[in-house]
Order: sequence, then C-alpha cells, then structure tokens
Amino acid sequence: MNDVGLQKPTPRHFPVSIEMYHVMAEKGVFQPTDRVELIGGGIFEMSPIGSLHARCVEYLSNFLHRLFANEYIVRTQNPIVVADNTEPQPDSSIVKFRDDFYKNAHPTGADTLLVIGVADSSAEFDRSVKFPKYA
Repeated sequence: MNDVGLQKPTPRHFPVSIEMYHVMAEKGVFQPTDRVELIGGGIFEMSPIGSLHARCVEYLSNFLHRLFANEYIVRTQNPIVVADNTEPQPDSSIVKFRDDFYKNAHPTGADTLLVIGVADSSAEFDRSVKFPKYA
C-alpha cells in the first residue's frame, strides 16, 4: 500500500499553565526530590546538580550578594514567572527589591533585572529552549 497523500495525525499536546503546575505539585504529582520546571507549557526534568555546578552557583551567589544585596534581591535557584506557562528556576537572578521578598508570588519578568544560568550538561537545552523564554 502506498502512503502518498496520507498524513499521520499530529499528536495532541496538552500545555500546562503555571496554575495547573502548582496544583500538580500541591497534589503530590511530583515527589519532593523531583527537580522539574515548567518551560513553555511543558514540564521538564532538570539535570542533577554536580559538585562543579554547585560550586559555581555558590561562588556566583556570594559575589552577587556582595554587589547588590542592599539594592536588589539576589535569588538562587528560585522560580521566576516568565509567562503564563513558563516558570524556570535560574541558577541566579537579580530582582527588584520588595519589602515582602515576594511572599505571595514569584517575581515576574517585569521584576527581573538579570538571569544567570550555569550550565554544563544542560547547555544546549538551556541555550535553545530556556534562554529564549527569558528574553
């Protein structure tokens, strides 16, 4: 039989919003040890943190705190809301200072001044998928 002219149906995609992502976490869909983040409506597993990666992030965090702690909030591996379906956890970010330190909601793109990702094994994914979302 000839498949010319027959198209396979495109698989359905069910995007996840930030609200759905948070409900999933609250309901135990993810284990406390699961390292996941929401990127473009998809839930992606994050790479394990190796010792070199941890050292670089800690060094960077210490450096940024010394430079900016009195004017901005320096966040380390905490979420920021980039869009309604993207909530990455950059290794470091600098956000506008707020007295409540974003108690009721994560900072948004409008609050974020700088995002830094330390990547070794995840460099290609970070460059091609995550970083365009930050822009």
